[in-house]
Amino acid sequence: MHAINTARTLWLALAGAACLALHAHVGPHPSIHDTVAGILDRFGRTQPDTSLRKLDAPQALVLLTPDERDTLASQHLHFRVNTPVVVTVLADTRLAGEPFWLAERGFRPTSIVLERGTLRFAAWEREFPAGTIGLGVNSLTGGGEHYLVLVKPAEPGANLVIDELYPGQLRLADCLPGVAPYADRDETLTSIPPAFEGQKLIRTLRNRRDDGRLLGIFRWTEHPSSTRPDQILLTWSGDPQTTQAIQWRTRPEIRKAYVTYGRRADLHTVHPRKLRQVAARTEPLNDPRLLGDPSIHRHTVELTGLEPGTTYVYAIGDGSRTGWTEWREFTTAPAGRVPFSFIYMGDVQNGLDRWGSLVHTAFRERPDAAFYVLAGDLVDRGNQRDNWDSFFYNARGVFDRRPLVPAIGNHECQGGHPTMYLRQFALPRNGPAAIEAERAYAFHYSNALFVILDSNLDPAQQTAWLEHQLASTPATWKFVAYHHPAYSSAPGRDNTAVRQHWTPLFDRYHVDLVLQGHDHAYLRTHPLKDGQKVASPAEGTVYVVSVAGTKMYQQAARDYTAVGLTNVATYQVLDLHISGNRLVYRAYDLDGTLHDQLIIEK
Repeated sequence: MHAINTARTLWLALAGAACLALHAHVGPHPSIHDTVAGILDRFGRTQPDTSLRKLDAPQALVLLTPDERDTLASQHLHFRVNTPVVVTVLADTRLAGEPFWLAERGFRPTSIVLERGTLRFAAWEREFPAGTIGLGVNSLTGGGEHYLVLVKPAEPGANLVIDELYPGQLRLADCLPGVAPYADRDETLTSIPPAFEGQKLIRTLRNRRDDGRLLGIFRWTEHPSSTRPDQILLTWSGDPQTTQAIQWRTRPEIRKAYVTYGRRADLHTVHPRKLRQVAARTEPLNDPRLLGDPSIHRHTVELTGLEPGTTYVYAIGDGSRTGWTEWREFTTAPAGRVPFSFIYMGDVQNGLDRWGSLVHTAFRERPDAAFYVLAGDLVDRGNQRDNWDSFFYNARGVFDRRPLVPAIGNHECQGGHPTMYLRQFALPRNGPAAIEAERAYAFHYSNALFVILDSNLDPAQQTAWLEHQLASTPATWKFVAYHHPAYSSAPGRDNTAVRQHWTPLFDRYHVDLVLQGHDHAYLRTHPLKDGQKVASPAEGTVYVVSVAGTKMYQQAARDYTAVGLTNVATYQVLDLHISGNRLVYRAYDLDGTLHDQLIIEK
């Protein structure tokens, strides 16, 4: 019970601090953001976890105080009119019963419907006297389209002036075909019901449609932390020949943690060497809205001074005699030119249990693979820890034995910044000076160079550094991985900035393979140079898009496509044979079916 109360108290402190920092309000009107933060804070204090999991809009409304309900019903946006008016609110019909305040504030439904593509907006209207008019939040459930607002004089022909719009980003326009209904979006209304033509349109902000969201905010993890180490992960933050980063999590009660390690060969000698012990760097990782498990400790040890091409054993513990995990192994990169294999996967994102079967199949079928490259979108919502809990749980037994080499996808940036991603992975800090450390990096393994880029950021910021990596390497093989494809697979997608800034360097320095994700299908291009097909990989670069999860897209016909597949999750094995400088690339599905193969010889 003490642990539960402590977690609840911690949740409240974290939630209050986070919400106040993000949504502080200055001005004479009650703040929707502060009000919502206070409501969520109170719900977290007073409602059982089981109730919060099942909370719906009617239940949430019952729990609101009169002041909270009034604020949510009237302070989302407001404006002043100089004469009595009729206000029409056009609400997304998919949000049944939303906005909740329409009927209770005297708005009457009409028979008029505005259509935009497949969307339908139902019209509710009400008369207001001259003065300030306030309207409420879009919904308590979240999602859908933000409502639209029309205003006309109650007396035809009256001179109407609308001013003092809040928020300040709202805009006025005449409601005519071709008008953009949102001040923060470009899409337009191609047709207007005759009754609405010529009225004043208050262009609302689509990105504020979730300001009043109270539902789906509280989450829970199927894989909560404990005092025992889990989510054990190998990455590289330095030279793979001589370093190894090890990360894991525990509950916050574990304040000190250690790695004990030694060479595997030394454990089987008559006089084994003494094992070494290194203290971890321990940092909290908080997710205030994760019920029951809002805060964990992430522990990181970065081993240095290791011997190349050597297998080590390690265990993780709290320093006590009994608080240790079982032994695990990792192997450092070879010192010279040695044959090796690695595995590459595209987007995971959805269906993490199914992906877990795929990654374990890859590990079982190719235990010789030295490491795993993931080309972004490892999870669906990158700043929600329950997503990462599922990712690590379904990969257990793999990334604690083979290092993970991740790239950042757009879903890692959900929320605007890949904070949780960067807090969980210890990666090389040798990337471009112009961008945040660990978002792009490079390393050598045997006779190959690996460059990991962040295609969420401006490609131009990484171009000079990329060219330096490619121009200065002595490596025979060059691989680049990032998320958004230079040559897209899905219809309607085209990442021109990536192609403009990076592919000329791939051509100039002859990158062998570019490993990408994002488009949720499988695509291997012909060898390309200057955007054109060439005779062989010796003359150009091969670009691959793949998907490892369960979310699938259609694929457009492209003249650069050599092999295209849809609705199939794959893992790719790349075998580099040093004798003869030969690379064998193969793509397999979960059942072991070989879907694609390519051989490159130099």
